[in-house]
Amino acid sequence: MTLTKESFHRVPPPASEVAKADMDCTGEKEEALGQSVLRTGAVVPGRRAVGRLVMHSMVMFGREFCYAVEAAFVTPVLLSVGLPKNLYSLVWLISPILGFVLQPVVGSASDHCTCIWGRRRPYILGLGIIMLLGMALYLNGDVMISAFIDENEKRRTWAIVITMLGVVLFDFAADFIDCPIKAYLFDVCCHQDKEKGLHYHALFTGLGGALGYLTGAMDWSQTVLGYSSASEFQVIFLFAALVFIICLTVHLCSIPEVPLRYKNEEAKFLLEVTEPHKYSSTEDEIKNGYLKSTCTEIKAAAKPGKCTVVSQVSAEDQRQMTLKSLLKTLLSMPSHYRCLCVSHLFGWMAFLSNMLFFTDFMGQIVYQGNPYAPHNSTLYLTYKAGVEMGCWGLCINAISSSVYSYVQKVLLPYIGLKGLYFIGYLLFGLGTGLIGLFPNVYSTLALCSLFGVMSSTLYTVPFHLIAEYHREEESLKLQDGEQTGEHGRGKGIDCAALTCMVQLAQIILGVGLGLLVSVAGSAVTVISASMVALVGCCFVAFCVRYVE
Repeated sequence: MTLTKESFHRVPPPASEVAKADMDCTGEKEEALGQSVLRTGAVVPGRRAVGRLVMHSMVMFGREFCYAVEAAFVTPVLLSVGLPKNLYSLVWLISPILGFVLQPVVGSASDHCTCIWGRRRPYILGLGIIMLLGMALYLNGDVMISAFIDENEKRRTWAIVITMLGVVLFDFAADFIDCPIKAYLFDVCCHQDKEKGLHYHALFTGLGGALGYLTGAMDWSQTVLGYSSASEFQVIFLFAALVFIICLTVHLCSIPEVPLRYKNEEAKFLLEVTEPHKYSSTEDEIKNGYLKSTCTEIKAAAKPGKCTVVSQVSAEDQRQMTLKSLLKTLLSMPSHYRCLCVSHLFGWMAFLSNMLFFTDFMGQIVYQGNPYAPHNSTLYLTYKAGVEMGCWGLCINAISSSVYSYVQKVLLPYIGLKGLYFIGYLLFGLGTGLIGLFPNVYSTLALCSLFGVMSSTLYTVPFHLIAEYHREEESLKLQDGEQTGEHGRGKGIDCAALTCMVQLAQIILGVGLGLLVSVAGSAVTVISASMVALVGCCFVAFCVRYVE
């Protein structure tokens, strides 16, 4: 049914009809329409319950749990299957190159997705499934190949291929999934809840990482599950997969999304309805009977159908999906967005150069073990003990990240986002520098707490600034009388541009750091992390724009 302007301004229906329409407009459409509206036509989501925000943040717990498992075991797994050193950098290059090219496409596609389930959740579900597949391959690839191939050389080759494929798929999906998760939060929450939601994300990221590293630090080969499995990696995969599936399910059921077609019609409807009534709130219109009487018409105007990833609303929307148009959009971003992306790049380069090689650093440099030694030798067992101790250090990092996410809320009114950003980079740079200069077990474990400060900073402050930038732009459009949402970038592509820096950092590290490690050893990773963090510290202080 086509909505007409006359239908909005008819005589208010009787109370019985309003009640009947009230019963029909349930679920996601009812919640979507119970929101306030600006004069520009932008629908402002209502406040969310704390429980809903906690449910929304659970996916970060599951994602970081799986990330912690990968960070703790991917290097030992790749080395144990016999991956040549000259292919080591290739593993870290394939996934970030794909991510750097496709991340803006996915961000823009989710901005225009017309699936009846919402714009972001279909992508989150799909990427979650790819994460599980990748994790299954890299943790169980050696065992899977051994069951089908008996020849040693052929088995070794295929084990390397399957393990590398698993790592690439997991990294690809785990990096990609952060963009629709953040955009999902920004879509369904008001500004106050965005801030609260980002802090919950950081909290559960730390808790998930702590539990993941704790799982990796335990010796599962001496447990009942270890005896009944071909390897301890299978036990770890069982735990990680179970945790992630539960967390992903809770997240997808947390806050209903408004499908794009409903959102477009709703914004136009609300603007026309509220103009004759001095832009009153949606709730007032519900009480007056105007909104509920036409709710069923809105519901009928967008019939459920197949999930269409790319909207067919207009040819302009389709042209925006091309890579050329996306690159033009990214290059035309305001300078303060580009500066934020560069600072984010410095942060992730420093953080990843330390985290990806940390357990290997503990095994080879701190414990003086050798991953290439025979598996029953003292050198290899010493290296394995160092890897397990490295897992405890990463567990300390994750716990400190959760604690610091609450400390941030206390510090924010006093030092602002600029102070939080600067402190995160500075403490991480100093901590990694001391670890590189004094590779002692106890001092290294104590300084791992500073890793968590950086982790919490990277997961909250840049996205907090993105939310501030969008809020400022919407306020300026409101003052100019423009309608928000019809022109300019969506939140999805801005989050994607920021998340692209993670992939770009991996590309740079894969090209340069892998060569340095093969020449100078794992000690170079923490030194380079310290130097990059301190350079980023200066960039954060002088180049990033902060909204007053």
